[in-house]
Amino acid sequence: MAVLLTKKLIILPLFLSSFSLLFFPRKIGVTLFFTSLVAFLSLWISYLLAKQVLAFEEGSESARKIAEAIREGSTGFLRVQFKAITRFSIICAFVIFFAYFARNSLRDSSLTNFQVALVTFFCFLTGAACSAAVGYLGMCMSVRANSRVAFCAGKSYELGLSVCLRSGAVTALLVVSLCLLGIIFLYSILYLVLPISYVRVPFLLVGYGFGASFVALFAQLGGGIYTKAADVGADIIGKVERDIPEDDPRNPATIADLVGDNVGDCAGRGSDLFESIAAEIISAMILGGVLAQRTNVQSGMGFVLFPLGLHASDLIVSTIGILSIRPRKSSNHPDVEAHPGKLVGEHESPFSTLFRGYKISLILAGICIIILSYLFLYTSDAPDAWWHFALCGMIGLLCAVAFIKIAQYYTDSEYGPVKLIAEASTSGHGTNVIVGLSVGMISVGLFCVIICIALVLTYRLGQDSGLYDRVSNGPTGGLFGTAIATMGMLSTAVYILAMDMFGPIADNAGGIVEMTGMKGTCREVTDKLDSVGNTTKAVTKGYAIGSAALASFLLFSAFLDEIRDYTGRIFEAVDLSIPEVFVSGFFGSIVVYVFSGYTMKSVGIAAQAVVTEVRRQVNSSSKILSGEEIPDYQACVAIVTQEALKQMVAPGAIAIFSPIVVGYVFRFLYPYDVDPLLPPKCVASFLMFATSSGVLMSLFLSIGGGAFDNAKKYIETGVLGGKGSETHKAAVTGDTVGDPMKDTVGPSLHIFIKLIATVSLVLGPTFVRN
Repeated sequence: MAVLLTKKLIILPLFLSSFSLLFFPRKIGVTLFFTSLVAFLSLWISYLLAKQVLAFEEGSESARKIAEAIREGSTGFLRVQFKAITRFSIICAFVIFFAYFARNSLRDSSLTNFQVALVTFFCFLTGAACSAAVGYLGMCMSVRANSRVAFCAGKSYELGLSVCLRSGAVTALLVVSLCLLGIIFLYSILYLVLPISYVRVPFLLVGYGFGASFVALFAQLGGGIYTKAADVGADIIGKVERDIPEDDPRNPATIADLVGDNVGDCAGRGSDLFESIAAEIISAMILGGVLAQRTNVQSGMGFVLFPLGLHASDLIVSTIGILSIRPRKSSNHPDVEAHPGKLVGEHESPFSTLFRGYKISLILAGICIIILSYLFLYTSDAPDAWWHFALCGMIGLLCAVAFIKIAQYYTDSEYGPVKLIAEASTSGHGTNVIVGLSVGMISVGLFCVIICIALVLTYRLGQDSGLYDRVSNGPTGGLFGTAIATMGMLSTAVYILAMDMFGPIADNAGGIVEMTGMKGTCREVTDKLDSVGNTTKAVTKGYAIGSAALASFLLFSAFLDEIRDYTGRIFEAVDLSIPEVFVSGFFGSIVVYVFSGYTMKSVGIAAQAVVTEVRRQVNSSSKILSGEEIPDYQACVAIVTQEALKQMVAPGAIAIFSPIVVGYVFRFLYPYDVDPLLPPKCVASFLMFATSSGVLMSLFLSIGGGAFDNAKKYIETGVLGGKGSETHKAAVTGDTVGDPMKDTVGPSLHIFIKLIATVSLVLGPTFVRN
């Protein structure tokens, strides 16, 4: 039976992928065939990895019961959350449909308004459905892997680390595979059904990116509010007021805390990366199509299809990197039981092990960028262009490494910044918070310098590629160079997401070990995995923000191209000396702070509800703290679920409606300027200011929050007084401040900056005056 199923899983992708060879021109058909085949095979590998992980035991009866409680809480929350998101998505889809249907007709278009509206409607719902699916599937895997990682940690350190990473890889492969397949499916259908050229199709795919961003924002907001409200509530009662260890079964909020790791860090992050890749692919395809049209190169198809090929290679190289992971020992200590207390110390740092696998993926990705640049981007009209663009991709790869190393420096307890926060905790709660905030602010500098250098270098490399605009005869290709750099950064996205998922799965495993009281050094192993998990989460957040900044620049450029194509007017610069344009930009910066404030407030309100419920339970029965009575875990789960869903609406509405308000106010309600492009100019200014402010704020919050968390973890290793000391309590206060910074507001912001750009790209033509 298993052999028959395996054969079907191999034959089916070949059968489905082969359709592209029958109905498309040769180059498009071959590209779609291989990219879809790789995506289908990656789904198969994801299935095999999941099967391998789920083959391990869940552990003792008590571990299975706790895992089941986490599973029920996570599934229940996502079921309610996705019902709400589905309603929002359907309403939004109809609004988009009517906005497109009522707008002015496209200039020189062979499509009617109804056709464009229907396509955008369908693409939006497809993107939303795929984004929700990967989030839900990621959560399903994590809630089944946690108890198995706990069990494997009791067997050996190597097994625990390997199973934890492969569990994360299941979701990572699903995310990129489904994103690719969704875009390939829509591109194929639209190309075959509609009377438009291959370079025009990507403009119709923007609805797919909008739908993915729409779901990702609410998934990250709801999940982030849930996870940090539960975490902060559990820490305040447990560590500060009652001196209860983390994940202690006597704390009524423990299960809600563990549920939060799955719905926020797994489901939310899966949807987040899905929309990042979708936005980057679509915007790069748009810029490639525009470049092909302007230069009239002979092999213009390659410029449109290159993003699909590169992300297919990501699935291959990242899988190789993940499967190559083998922890190295410095001494022969094979397992925990034989050498209690020594196992973890006898191995290299888990982060070093993970980074070694990443380096393998990185080298292979670099080779793929060079090969694919030649295959897709070589043109006899500009024979040197392909290696200019290959260099842009290499710069993107180097940026990814730099972001990871900078984030590791500021958030890993082996380095000075985290130790500085820990030492500040000896002076009290206030000094901990002051130093932690300063670390977050300082960390922004290096990140932004690298982003600026990458943008300028890759733009200039693209401009010097030898491609010339056939109308103006000036050099062009700069924007496509920045697109290639963004793709280079995301060319190992599968591995990065696997590292990201590593953290919450390890955290859950540690919670199960603590609640079940597993003996030996099992907790030491899971603590070590959890600690490096905090670093990998911070590292991947830095990576995600950097890629979001570059992707937002691409979306901004695509917005300018769309308006220029729609109106036939030159639209290449935004003049800030126009008062309306400057005010719109200022409003963009304001919205970032308002959005962040509402999101942070939401965590505080939900956390207060959790604290109130935990205090009620603890005060009403002294038997809970003595361990004689089991707390009512489900009461906390129900409360935080209700609060998270209620609180996510306001910041979500701010993100979606702010660019729409700017565009329509200056189109319909502002009579003092007759320039038909004034509303798009104001929206462009809004995007510029909101993106720059959003990137800075997101970096500050994400890195600063990660440093707060690891400073607490560092003290818990026994230094500076260890657990239960006044220094530790001060660090816990810093951690409660840092938790919503790094896991709620920071991640939501880098979705926010892409969402506002995607909303503007989708509705851009409707902002233009008659």
